[in-house]
Amino acid sequence: MSRTETDSLGPIEVPGNAYWGAQTQRSLINFAIGSERMPLPVLHALTLIKKAAARVNSRNGELPIEIARLIEQAADEVLEGRHDEQFPLMVWQTGSGTQSNMNVNEVIAGRANELVSGQRGGKSPVHPNDHVNRAQSSNDCFPTAMHIAAAQAVQLNLLQAIAELRDGLQEQAERHASLIKTGRTHMMDATPITFGQELSAFVSQLNHAEAAIRAALPGVCELAQGGTAVGTGLNAPAGFAEAIAAELAALTGLPLTSAPNKFAALAGHEPLVQLSGALKTLAVALMKLANDLRLLGSGPRAGFAEVRLPANEPGSSIMPGKVNPTQCEALSMLACQVLGNDATIGFAASQGHLQLNVFKPVIIHNLLQSIRLLSDGCRNFQTHCIADLQPDAARMAEHLERGLMLVTALNPHIGYDKAAEIAKKAYTEGSTLRQAALQLGYLNEEQFEDWVQPGTMLGIDHHE
Repeated sequence: MSRTETDSLGPIEVPGNAYWGAQTQRSLINFAIGSERMPLPVLHALTLIKKAAARVNSRNGELPIEIARLIEQAADEVLEGRHDEQFPLMVWQTGSGTQSNMNVNEVIAGRANELVSGQRGGKSPVHPNDHVNRAQSSNDCFPTAMHIAAAQAVQLNLLQAIAELRDGLQEQAERHASLIKTGRTHMMDATPITFGQELSAFVSQLNHAEAAIRAALPGVCELAQGGTAVGTGLNAPAGFAEAIAAELAALTGLPLTSAPNKFAALAGHEPLVQLSGALKTLAVALMKLANDLRLLGSGPRAGFAEVRLPANEPGSSIMPGKVNPTQCEALSMLACQVLGNDATIGFAASQGHLQLNVFKPVIIHNLLQSIRLLSDGCRNFQTHCIADLQPDAARMAEHLERGLMLVTALNPHIGYDKAAEIAKKAYTEGSTLRQAALQLGYLNEEQFEDWVQPGTMLGIDHHE
């Protein structure tokens, strides 16, 4: 079963059960590329814009009250997720997102008309362009939806996920604040630190990344809506930009405002580039966390083996009993994806030509994927790795006892050169620092015991 819908190019057949109309159908035919559908958060953000516009236009006397009510009712059904299957278009479409904007216009109009006549689709009494898209253009609707979707994803998901992981790491850092171990620089033994201090670095890195993300949000909360086709606001009444921004702020609970320069809001995407850069900062911190714990947990016999990572699943189809650092691997892989997404976003955002950037769908596709991966990754890593992570205190003590860089504590007493000679002798002969120091005669056992104390070097008087 099908029905005939029309647009400016003429008639076209549309599936009978579809709410969409001619322009959506043409996009389905002309852009059968890949499997990446336009993200639902973008489509729901577009729907919010239609709802807000209907309210503003109705208040302004630009839209009959009954038409506005029908648009709102249909929009609310979409926002409830009742019509998600009505948005089949791919990311790989027009660079302005026009087809997805029309997809939303047509679905809302199609459902609104069904509410009145019992027949899906059509343009009466609710027209997708004249009513649902009134005072709007795809060129300002789509970037506005990009900003709303990104801001919602960060505020409602990512920031909380970062907090969960950070708090988990902070708890572990406090629990092991006095557990002394060997520090390492250049992948080589260095002076002692505590395991708590080692973990505290990750807490600080996550705080830095979170601050960068929060700093990017004000720009993302500035909306292009009201600029219409090229930024001049043609066909939008005076005050529409500010009124719809206020309406959208009320609907979302976000501090949304009207962008001060609509020409920049249509032609450039610097706020989203800034946000993506902040997401990259978080990805870099997560990569460091994953790689360090993977190293510290390596073994269990032939590696560092200073940390026991949770054994969540068997690690090999051929080696019985093998357990792998799979959570670290997953986190580092998603960090790689976010870094790649940032490169794509940066390149796409640099391609704004004249009054419009036409790489919008790929920008928001990659940005939302990054936010989703980072959100899920932080939560998953906290739940399945950090929460049950256990240090091996005995292994740490063994490495600390055998470490050569404790000799640094002797510098103030016997000088750098003599201390270096002790370290070199111990390394060459496979002896301990104590043995080498006593054999060279640079100090006695009592002095060694007094001067080479890892706890004293750290201002700690006891082991955990």
